[in-house]
Amino acid sequence: MRSLAHAGSSQLCDPSRRLLYLQAVFWRVLMDLGMWQHTLPSPRPLKPRFVKYVDTTLAAIPGRIRLVFYTLKDYGAPGNEGKKYPCIVNFHGGGFTLGTASDDCRWATALCEQADTVVCSVDYRRAPEHPFPTAVKDGTDAVMWVWDHAAELGTDGDRLGLQDALLRRRGAEPSQVSSDAPLVLSHEHRAIKLSIPWYPLTDFTATKEERRKTITRLDKALPQFFNRLFDSSYLHSTEEVKLDSPYLSRGVASGELLRFMPDEILMYTCEWDELRAEAERFTDRVKKLGKKIKYRMVEGVPHGWDRDPNPFKVNPVTLEVYAEAAKEIKRVFYGEQSNGQ
Repeated sequence: MRSLAHAGSSQLCDPSRRLLYLQAVFWRVLMDLGMWQHTLPSPRPLKPRFVKYVDTTLAAIPGRIRLVFYTLKDYGAPGNEGKKYPCIVNFHGGGFTLGTASDDCRWATALCEQADTVVCSVDYRRAPEHPFPTAVKDGTDAVMWVWDHAAELGTDGDRLGLQDALLRRRGAEPSQVSSDAPLVLSHEHRAIKLSIPWYPLTDFTATKEERRKTITRLDKALPQFFNRLFDSSYLHSTEEVKLDSPYLSRGVASGELLRFMPDEILMYTCEWDELRAEAERFTDRVKKLGKKIKYRMVEGVPHGWDRDPNPFKVNPVTLEVYAEAAKEIKRVFYGEQSNGQ
């Protein structure tokens, strides 16, 4: 079993951690600029309808997380006050170090306009200030809050989807599920109908060398200094970090845990991404468990291809893939027919 161990009572108390923080701030500023450019081309994405701030309950260090909501145009309109919409809880990318909840505004727009779905995008706390497992626990807090406040939000608590997460119901007996599994809902049946892993990292136990051997275009791979920044920032704890934890590596989680995933899974990967091979192995595993998984590798694109900061034009492949995914999501939530495989 690969693992990491670190010492230190404060996450930013030593010079190396402070340097990591300064590097993260530098790249956050640049990424914010790129994501602003990402919003400029026509068609323009939706702006958030409202924001909620939620107190955390699970992480060791308490705090508040920001939930950014994107909604349909008729949300709350006269005559629609009692209507309940499905909701996707979205977790932005950035190696748990960079990015914000609004980075996925075009994805949220596609889901609102084409899947008739409300989107809650989570500003979980980021590393290196808040290393593993804070982001995962903040995400779990967000899902539980959205479910608990469905009536207030005008959403349907029985129609939830998650962008890239492995969670189980709160209240499951220890004899049913391993105690280290993430917790989420206490509902008698699964309220989470759909999981949408979007070019995900599924196996932290794989080495960088093993991953890079699987990619056909190394010149298109994520620069290695980003991988070093992400790993050094996120995988830092006062206790041992077990890389095969289901919080980190669902790809090697037990079948016992994977059975708690939703029955419907929508997986997209990138051809020129070192994470593709492990995601495909994960796809094969969940298929054998009887899950209905729709998988697509988007050809000729690198990791993060749909967050292009081009201020003049939206990538047509982004529009096509988002529309395909939205159609499948609508089928899951509304029973609409889909021509997907």
